[in-house]
Amino acid sequence: MTSELIARMPTAAFAFRGYNVTNLGKTPELLEHPVYGPTFEKHLKAASEIFTTATLRRVDLIKRVRLREETTLDSYGEALCLIGGASLAQLECLQEHFGVAFANAKVAIGYSLGEVVALSAADVYRLDALLIPILKFSEDCVELAKITRMGIVFSRGPILDTEAIERLCVQVTAKGQGTICISTYLSPNTVLVLGQGQSLDLLKAAIKERFEREVLVKENPNRWPPIHTPIVKQRNVSDRASVMIESIPGGNRSPSIPIESCVTGAASYNDFNSREILCDWISRPQKLWTVLEHLLHEDIETMIHVGPEPNLIPATMSRIAANVEEQMKKSTLNKLGIQAVTSITRARPWLAQYIHKQACLLRAPLIENIILEDWLLANAPTMTGSVPLGSS
Repeated sequence: MTSELIARMPTAAFAFRGYNVTNLGKTPELLEHPVYGPTFEKHLKAASEIFTTATLRRVDLIKRVRLREETTLDSYGEALCLIGGASLAQLECLQEHFGVAFANAKVAIGYSLGEVVALSAADVYRLDALLIPILKFSEDCVELAKITRMGIVFSRGPILDTEAIERLCVQVTAKGQGTICISTYLSPNTVLVLGQGQSLDLLKAAIKERFEREVLVKENPNRWPPIHTPIVKQRNVSDRASVMIESIPGGNRSPSIPIESCVTGAASYNDFNSREILCDWISRPQKLWTVLEHLLHEDIETMIHVGPEPNLIPATMSRIAANVEEQMKKSTLNKLGIQAVTSITRARPWLAQYIHKQACLLRAPLIENIILEDWLLANAPTMTGSVPLGSS
């Protein structure tokens, strides 16, 4: 198992999760593990110190994890530190006990907070340098979240006309009932919107009038900090954070592996522009689908999902794969098979150039998705010689 994973690194992508309503995942089990425990304790202690430095309030994330106390919106800052510390601990355990190095992968991506953690894993910044500015304005984001609602806008049929949704958001915002805007481009037929006050209800009505039954809006019952939207400008978060980011230590080297940014939708980071991208990260929507589409084009065969209970990216990949497989059953291409189509285009690059770019979606069912915390527990080393169980 271990040697197989090492061999996969040249065609592997690490995917880092963002903030969610649940953030413990399997961290309690990993912290209690006799081999993994010291590494998790080290990183959670460091993450606790980051929180204290930024907020001047003491927190014990090790205790929280051991007691299995889930985070809430009111402990948003603690959740960010917990996710960051647990993610880096998972990567260290993977390398220390199995020889699988993050730096040997082909590419990394990160959704929301995940991109920040990926920059730390790729040796561009220390985690504290990145989290402290975010923690400084986290309370403002929590306050904004209390009057902000999330909507999932999706199309049942054709590709979602995102430009039309953007236009409707602008028109609704202009009514003065609260700002609403897209926060994430999740897939070709789905976007997430965050809206204040009555703006989500107004958007629902506008979408119904514009699209009739083709496009629907489903409200998420939880509250979400409106990061990645202009809503944060109402507390001057963007400008304040930009000033802090200008002088944080680090940022003078390219990532150790390419990072596909959900801010730009490309592998944009170099040795000097990370501060600029991080400033845009605060108030611009996440181009998650663009990044996932790039991975499908780049012949990624394995995605390793980092962090406690990663859900959004694995769920998106699973949904795409299921949709492709369902469609293939109805298609004459099924007679040839997905694997055969992929082999043909890989062996004949000239042919691939003539195939519509969306054909890359055919590869989605072939990608193996590994939840790292589950993999670590399933392949846990013994105490005698740290020999991985089930390894080869």
